[in-house]
Amino acid sequence: MAEVILKNIKKVYPFVSGEDKKKSKKKKADQPEKKKVNLQITDEGVVAVQEFSLDIKDKEFIVLVGPSGCGKSTTLRMVAGLEEISGGELIIDGKVMNDVAPKDRDIAMVFQNYALYPHMTVYDNMAFSLKLRHTPKDEIDRKVREAAEILDITQYLERKPKALSGGQRQRVAIGRAIVRAPKVMLMDEPLSNLDAKLRNEMRAEIIKLRQRIDTTFMYVTHDQTEAMTLGDRIVIMKDGYIQQIGTPQEVFNHPANLFVAGFIGMPVMNFFDAELEEKNGKYFVKLHDYEVELSADKEERLRKNNVKSQKITLGVRPDHTDVAEKGGVEGKVEVSEMMGSSVHLHVNADGKDVIIIVPTQDLKENFNIGQAVRFCFNGNVAHVFSKETDKNLEY
Repeated sequence: MAEVILKNIKKVYPFVSGEDKKKSKKKKADQPEKKKVNLQITDEGVVAVQEFSLDIKDKEFIVLVGPSGCGKSTTLRMVAGLEEISGGELIIDGKVMNDVAPKDRDIAMVFQNYALYPHMTVYDNMAFSLKLRHTPKDEIDRKVREAAEILDITQYLERKPKALSGGQRQRVAIGRAIVRAPKVMLMDEPLSNLDAKLRNEMRAEIIKLRQRIDTTFMYVTHDQTEAMTLGDRIVIMKDGYIQQIGTPQEVFNHPANLFVAGFIGMPVMNFFDAELEEKNGKYFVKLHDYEVELSADKEERLRKNNVKSQKITLGVRPDHTDVAEKGGVEGKVEVSEMMGSSVHLHVNADGKDVIIIVPTQDLKENFNIGQAVRFCFNGNVAHVFSKETDKNLEY
């Protein structure tokens, strides 16, 4: 349906005037001052999004993910036209859209809070945008019922939103968006108000929906599980900047920096203060007395970047960390969590919490609190990050 191109998009919120500041201070005099975090301050104002560039292919499903305040929802709202673009270009289907009104962009948006009209039935909520466009009644009826069938809400068409569950309301909100057959579908944390079971169900429904409608998706979430399962590509953001763009597998296997490595993956990656040693063209990571040679592909990338011996931050994922019978690094068990198919061991090693995932089928003994254990890892799963820049030294 449409290719979406964002070229160096920027969003700056200007400082309020002196008079507005006085009013704001007077109004909040009795309230504790809230400390602003993750905001870049310039002479222009507060920068929420900086140098955001992304080419989204036709019918691609792109997920923007990151912590609260990273600029992902602001970026989506700029695409929707709900926020003014401070700099850069937004191009949809070959046309520059910076100054085009939201209603003329041929986009549809699904909000976190559903935004349904409470006095209207499900049918009327879904038909509303088509009525505004003076679409013929028979065409409205056909489109509404087609969307309702896709989303399995035909039986609720005559109900009002208050008579529906959260998951059903979200289906209605999605249905209202797809009846218009928009070129671009924008979704701003649509599942965050649902409980865990409903979230899983709706995530599966969105995957099915994507196969049935031909449109380009931009989806915002802070939930990495949603990002990993839904996206063709993931855009990871922090403090208004893009940290990495890639397929779910790429960002999981090859994190660009410490932030991405710590954000993507559950449980979070284990990090250690270690050393990278280059010996005769080979690369080794050394953690205390434990030394491991990196895999051939990792060594090749480090050689290509002319990386020298140095102190590093070593990252190893919990499911790539194994209990060792001998050798390895020593630690003490602090917590043992039975998770059904696996046991998560929290081990204290030099004051750091190290998580080791042991599949129950490989469990040879029960681990007791305070028990000494040793753990190890292979060179093909070790990630090496610069102490100075936090960047992955392989890339």
